[in-house]
Amino acid sequence: MARKQELGESVKEIKVAIKDKKIIIGSEATLKAIKQNKVKKVFYAINCPEKQLEILQKYCKLAKVDLVQIGYSNEEIGVFCKRQHFISVLGIGA
Repeated sequence: MARKQELGESVKEIKVAIKDKKIIIGSEATLKAIKQNKVKKVFYAINCPEKQLEILQKYCKLAKVDLVQIGYSNEEIGVFCKRQHFISVLGIGA
């Protein structure tokens, strides 16, 4: 039960960020924003590549940014964000 609520909260947070245009899509853009301290939270897909995840973990730890796994694949996140491509990493701007 707690897992469902947590997923629900993450989805709500992403929807609000999309509506407020504070969403950062893609690993490169998110990493750049982390380095500039413009991100407060980072979400990643279940099937995010391991190498990419290691880099994200490193920079999120250094910048003290929350890193959260969403219970969806990168394809589902792409559909959820109304994009025609897969999305493995999302950031929410500060």
